[in-house]
Amino acid sequence: MRHKIGYRKLNRTSEHRKALFKNMLNSLIKYEQIITTLPKAKELKPKIDKVITIGKNSNLSKKKYLFSKLQNKTSVKKVFDTLSKRYANRQGGYSRVLKAGFRTGDDAPMAVIELVDRDINAKKVDKPKKSETTKKDKETLPKVAAK
Repeated sequence: MRHKIGYRKLNRTSEHRKALFKNMLNSLIKYEQIITTLPKAKELKPKIDKVITIGKNSNLSKKKYLFSKLQNKTSVKKVFDTLSKRYANRQGGYSRVLKAGFRTGDDAPMAVIELVDRDINAKKVDKPKKSETTKKDKETLPKVAAK
């Protein structure tokens, strides 16, 4: 039995674990859906729910607290501006964990953690559009002088 065992340590030191979850929280806020291992996703779910709950109460002290945890201005801004308004009528359960099979290399159980009622276009935040990439590729190609 697992009495008095608080959380999964994931074979990491405490500082590594804090950094891992900070980065995963920022990614989940930015893209609203990430793929990771099942134990990491299960540990991340209460953390993202707490972050969104804190974001629903918008005052300066809460913003400072979230910035100390996330250390990313864009993530804090998105929590307070977008996510808090989206989940204003919801009392909890802002995220879900879906099992996604097993990883091919080491057969680790994988999971998708996503925000409920997520924005589908959020996953494409960093991807450049095809028209922009073809223009850049044409400009960077060296021009060969005809003889």
